[in-house]
Amino acid sequence: MSAATTPPGAPRAGLTPPADAAAPVRHPDAPAPGELLGSHYDQCFGCGDGQPHGLHLAARAGEGVTLTAEFTVQPAHQGAPGLAHGGVLVSALDETLGALGWMLRVIAVTGRLETDFLRPVPVGTTLYLSARCTAVAGRKIYSSAEGRIGAPDGPLAVRADALFVEVKLEHFTGNGRPEEIRAAMADPDQVKVARAFEVNP
Repeated sequence: MSAATTPPGAPRAGLTPPADAAAPVRHPDAPAPGELLGSHYDQCFGCGDGQPHGLHLAARAGEGVTLTAEFTVQPAHQGAPGLAHGGVLVSALDETLGALGWMLRVIAVTGRLETDFLRPVPVGTTLYLSARCTAVAGRKIYSSAEGRIGAPDGPLAVRADALFVEVKLEHFTGNGRPEEIRAAMADPDQVKVARAFEVNP
């Protein structure tokens, strides 16, 4: 059975938490419910303000280990005429799921992400996303997200299940392009430096 035909809630290989997985616990220093998370890095395609054709996705902390986000599909995001590119929609889900790291206060990267496309998303549409962490097993973080058209309770357009893996800062500094790493690390605003590497870019 393909991901496109897998019914909601059906187990997906590699995305089902093991029997000994723990329930996720919101970190005491996580942003308060309702707080806007802001961009973690201004050059991030998902949330950065410095990317003219990026998603400019705005995420907000929720209760527990959840959050909400939204972005408006621009003409630069289209695939078929007048419709969002599927890869852009996957990027929006990935960015939203990655932002759950703020709730756990861990650095994590995408290990696996499976997406179901349920209906087309027109250019000009605001996509309302929600994400939640479902379990943690060692360095593995299990989560799911969905995107709805036009309103938080609008028609369901996309959904995803994901496995994120907790990593150390060296994952980024040892693998990123040196000029961007140096520029990020040299920023005099140390809060920005810390934020640049806090969530999945």
